[in-house]
Amino acid sequence: MRTLKIGNIVLDDPVILAPMAGVSDLPFRLLCRQQGAGLVCMEMVSAKAIYYQNKNTEELMQVHPGERPVSLQLFGSDPDIISEMAKKIEERPFDILDFNMGCPVPKVVNNGEGSALMKDPGLVEEILKKLVKATAKPVTVKIRKGFDDAHVNAVEIARIAEGCGVAAIAVHGRTREQYYSGRADWDIIAGVKDAVRIPVIGNGDVTGPDAALRLLQETGCDGVMIGRAAQGNPWIFRETVHFLETGEYLPPPTNQEKREMVLRHAGLQLKYKGEYTAVREMRKHLAWYTAGLPHSARFRQTINTMETMQELIEGVENIFK
Repeated sequence: MRTLKIGNIVLDDPVILAPMAGVSDLPFRLLCRQQGAGLVCMEMVSAKAIYYQNKNTEELMQVHPGERPVSLQLFGSDPDIISEMAKKIEERPFDILDFNMGCPVPKVVNNGEGSALMKDPGLVEEILKKLVKATAKPVTVKIRKGFDDAHVNAVEIARIAEGCGVAAIAVHGRTREQYYSGRADWDIIAGVKDAVRIPVIGNGDVTGPDAALRLLQETGCDGVMIGRAAQGNPWIFRETVHFLETGEYLPPPTNQEKREMVLRHAGLQLKYKGEYTAVREMRKHLAWYTAGLPHSARFRQTINTMETMQELIEGVENIFK
């Protein structure tokens, strides 16, 4: 299986956990790394929030030695604040600094941040030049196909990024207008790969090991990024890495393995966030972990009434009997 080098960072394998707000927190990243993800990416962090010393942002930037290599993702639109904050956090123990130009959420886009930046290549160039200059760590960018179907400019943005000294680029094969609906356009990922010499990571519709292999083969990209398919399924990294290495499918996790993973996940949430937050943040994960199980619909109805970790553990023991 091919290796993937991003700047001076060599990954164990080219299968990467995507940055997902509210999902790729420290507990989940640890689980995905243990299951074989070559790189895990943190939830996006606002450069302005670092500037104003927001307390919640400090928690978002926590890094555990067991999850490395790890990528910290910044978002913003002010070139000076972004580069200054990159310098400010330089000594933190993350390995790669990613810049977000893919987030489709209205409150981010309406601020001219995330995927809105793809409408302004000149500003993109200014941001990336200053960002690369500000840090010794490899800088990567995450982009989309374009803002909408009338403005498909991933190739142009990728060339700008390469010219600014960016070390790798991740391309989600949907426009901002699509959000996560419809099919991802893998041709645009192939187009970006043809246009630049830096590593290109494909993202969108990587639903399992066979899709990961097809994406690599059809686009020539250097790595695959898995997002929504990892929700409730950290085993996807183990399965994908094994398949890329051997061409063989691993058996799916047993109910016992699922139960142990959920309890480990809950234990990590408790350790890092305390009971109140841990129980509430586990609710969405429990819905994902239990999808398709017998009686899971009834179980999901009870999830939102759970208040204590003991209630959560008892519910998990019952559903995974």
